[in-house]
Amino acid sequence: MRRQIAPGAAEAAEPPEPAATAAPAAVERMRTEFTFELPRGYVDGAGQVHRTGVMRLATARDELVPLRDDRVRENPAYLSVVLLGRVVERIGSVTDVHAGVIEDMFASDLAFLQDFYRRINAEGHTRAQVTCPSCATGFAVDLAGGRLGES
Repeated sequence: MRRQIAPGAAEAAEPPEPAATAAPAAVERMRTEFTFELPRGYVDGAGQVHRTGVMRLATARDELVPLRDDRVRENPAYLSVVLLGRVVERIGSVTDVHAGVIEDMFASDLAFLQDFYRRINAEGHTRAQVTCPSCATGFAVDLAGGRLGES
């Protein structure tokens, strides 16, 4: 038995031609890596000082995996060391950043990285709105910017 298609039904059965679409909207890119400059700097085994680095946004896994680490179970204060070892991508020319590297940092640099981690992960940005105490002019500063005292 052959099927017959009623006149005009063939056109209705086919999907309509796609309409000309407008140019694709600009894709918004999420910033996932943030540069920083350590107050003192990491001194490697050869005595070279490394000050600039890159930290990436933390994932849920980054925050969960250290909780299973025996060092963290024995000493909960070690959590930030393991966590930073996972999210710091580079310090100067050192690309193999791990908990051992973070352990060897000066306390002021560790405190800086802990604060930097909190700012980029909890608040989502490193810019802050500030007001000049002298003239009351408001402006934004990048907290991840240069050295201490600079913006």
